Amino acid sequence: MTVNKRIKQVRQTLGMKQVDFSKAIYVSNGYTAEIENEHRAANDRIVHLISLTFGVNERWLKTGEGAMFQSSPLERKERVLSLFDELNPRFQEYAMLVIDQLLKLQKDET
Repeated sequence: MTVNKRIKQVRQTLGMKQVDFSKAIYVSNGYTAEIENEHRAANDRIVHLISLTFGVNERWLKTGEGAMFQSSPLERKERVLSLFDELNPRFQEYAMLVIDQLLKLQKDET
Protein backbone atom coordinates (compact mmCIF):
# COMPACT_ATOMS: atom_id res chain seq x y z
CA MET A 1 0.00 0.00 0.00
CA THR A 2 1.29 3.47 -0.87
CA VAL A 3 1.66 6.48 1.43
CA ASN A 4 -1.26 8.04 -0.42
CA LYS A 5 -3.52 5.06 0.29
CA ARG A 6 -2.45 5.03 3.93
CA ILE A 7 -3.43 8.73 4.17
CA LYS A 8 -6.88 7.85 2.87
CA GLN A 9 -7.04 4.94 5.32
CA VAL A 10 -6.23 7.31 8.22
CA ARG A 11 -9.00 9.68 7.18
CA GLN A 12 -11.50 6.85 6.87
CA THR A 13 -10.43 5.32 10.18
CA LEU A 14 -10.99 8.68 11.86
CA GLY A 15 -14.44 8.80 10.24
CA MET A 16 -13.72 12.19 8.70
CA LYS A 17 -14.99 13.72 5.51
CA GLN A 18 -12.28 14.77 3.09
CA VAL A 19 -13.15 18.44 3.54
CA ASP A 20 -12.83 18.27 7.35
CA PHE A 21 -9.59 16.30 7.15
CA SER A 22 -8.19 18.89 4.74
CA LYS A 23 -9.14 21.80 6.97
CA ALA A 24 -7.48 20.15 9.95
CA ILE A 25 -4.14 20.01 8.12
CA TYR A 26 -4.59 23.38 6.36
CA VAL A 27 -4.72 22.17 2.76
CA SER A 28 -7.45 22.39 0.16
CA ASN A 29 -9.95 19.61 -0.31
CA GLY A 30 -8.74 19.30 -3.91
CA TYR A 31 -5.16 18.79 -2.73
CA THR A 32 -6.25 15.98 -0.42
CA ALA A 33 -8.33 14.41 -3.20
CA GLU A 34 -5.31 14.47 -5.53
CA ILE A 35 -3.20 12.75 -2.87
CA GLU A 36 -5.82 10.11 -2.12
CA ASN A 37 -6.34 9.42 -5.82
CA GLU A 38 -2.56 9.23 -6.31
CA HIS A 39 -2.44 12.14 -8.75
CA ARG A 40 -0.06 13.97 -6.41
CA ALA A 41 2.76 12.68 -4.22
CA ALA A 42 2.39 13.08 -0.48
CA ASN A 43 5.42 15.13 0.54
CA ASP A 44 7.20 15.02 3.90
CA ARG A 45 5.43 18.18 5.10
CA ILE A 46 1.98 16.63 4.58
CA VAL A 47 3.05 13.37 6.23
CA HIS A 48 4.40 15.31 9.21
CA LEU A 49 1.25 17.46 9.49
CA ILE A 50 -0.99 14.37 9.47
CA SER A 51 1.20 12.74 12.09
CA LEU A 52 1.12 15.77 14.40
CA THR A 53 -2.55 16.60 13.90
CA PHE A 54 -4.02 13.14 14.27
CA GLY A 55 -1.41 11.27 16.34
CA VAL A 56 -0.52 9.01 13.42
CA ASN A 57 2.72 7.04 13.59
CA GLU A 58 4.88 8.76 10.96
CA ARG A 59 6.88 5.59 10.31
CA TRP A 60 3.64 3.69 9.60
CA LEU A 61 2.47 6.45 7.31
CA LYS A 62 5.71 6.37 5.29
CA THR A 63 6.44 2.63 5.29
CA GLY A 64 3.43 0.74 6.60
CA GLU A 65 5.51 -0.58 9.52
CA GLY A 66 4.18 -0.47 13.07
CA ALA A 67 0.84 0.69 14.39
CA MET A 68 -1.25 3.32 12.60
CA PHE A 69 -1.57 5.55 15.65
CA GLN A 70 1.05 6.62 18.16
CA SER A 71 -1.42 6.05 20.95
CA SER A 72 -5.14 5.51 21.24
CA PRO A 73 -7.50 8.36 22.13
CA LEU A 74 -8.09 6.69 25.50
CA GLU A 75 -4.33 6.52 26.18
CA ARG A 76 -3.98 10.21 25.33
CA LYS A 77 -6.90 11.11 27.59
CA GLU A 78 -5.42 9.11 30.46
CA ARG A 79 -2.06 10.82 29.95
CA VAL A 80 -3.65 14.28 29.96
CA LEU A 81 -5.52 13.47 33.19
CA SER A 82 -2.35 12.15 34.80
CA LEU A 83 -0.39 15.25 33.83
CA PHE A 84 -3.22 17.52 34.99
CA ASP A 85 -3.29 15.81 38.40
CA GLU A 86 0.44 16.54 38.81
CA LEU A 87 -0.10 20.28 38.35
CA ASN A 88 -0.35 22.73 41.22
CA PRO A 89 -4.03 23.83 41.55
CA ARG A 90 -3.07 27.32 40.37
CA PHE A 91 -1.64 25.86 37.15
CA GLN A 92 -4.67 23.57 36.77
CA GLU A 93 -6.82 26.71 36.53
CA TYR A 94 -4.47 28.12 33.91
CA ALA A 95 -4.63 24.83 31.96
CA MET A 96 -8.43 25.02 32.00
CA LEU A 97 -8.31 28.58 30.62
CA VAL A 98 -5.99 27.44 27.82
CA ILE A 99 -8.29 24.52 26.96
CA ASP A 100 -11.28 26.87 26.89
CA GLN A 101 -9.41 29.15 24.48
CA LEU A 102 -8.44 26.21 22.26
CA LEU A 103 -12.06 25.10 22.09
CA LYS A 104 -13.09 28.63 21.14
CA LEU A 105 -10.46 28.72 18.38
CA GLN A 106 -11.62 25.33 17.13
CA LYS A 107 -15.24 26.48 17.06
CA ASP A 108 -14.26 29.65 15.18
CA GLU A 109 -12.46 27.56 12.52
CA THR A 110 -15.59 25.57 11.68
